[in-house]
Amino acid sequence: MNTLIAFNKPFNVITQFSPHEKYQTLKDFIQLPNFYSAGRLDTDSEGLLLLTNNGKLQSKISSPKFKLPKTYWVQVEGIINQQAINKLRKGVQLKEFHTAPAIVNFLDDPKELWERIPPIRERKTVPTSWVSITISEGKNRQVRRMCATVGFPCLRLVRVQIGKYNLFTHQLPLNDWRYITTQDIYF
Repeated sequence: MNTLIAFNKPFNVITQFSPHEKYQTLKDFIQLPNFYSAGRLDTDSEGLLLLTNNGKLQSKISSPKFKLPKTYWVQVEGIINQQAINKLRKGVQLKEFHTAPAIVNFLDDPKELWERIPPIRERKTVPTSWVSITISEGKNRQVRRMCATVGFPCLRLVRVQIGKYNLFTHQLPLNDWRYITTQDIYF
């Protein structure tokens, strides 16, 4: 039986089930055997993580060759400008590769987001702004590196959507998980 789980991962949770000396793990939230994350979400990132007990499905969801889009809401240091947005839209050169074009839009302060614990570092003299970035590659820390490359370091990163599954349209609260089907993520 193919089983798929959507989990709204909080900040400072490592995406593994085995114990970790410093961080909470998936096991602190999901007590089901033989489930593994389908893709990564860094410890310092929050939001939607898919897990499955089916190896082929895990590979299909996490593989860039299947081009499953992933959307992130990103809070950056400074007021991001149109020039930086345009660069992100065209793709940027990172150390080892050039990113594919991304869908990037300015984002008003997202009121539907939960408060992060601990909160981001704030500096009184440096404002922040938000963008929505959709990619289908998902290389290691790619969105953070893309933002830094265009001069706007990432302060907070929340994955809000994978494929067509969106945290807010499906009302998945922080720390919660639920069973979903492949039809929930594929267009």
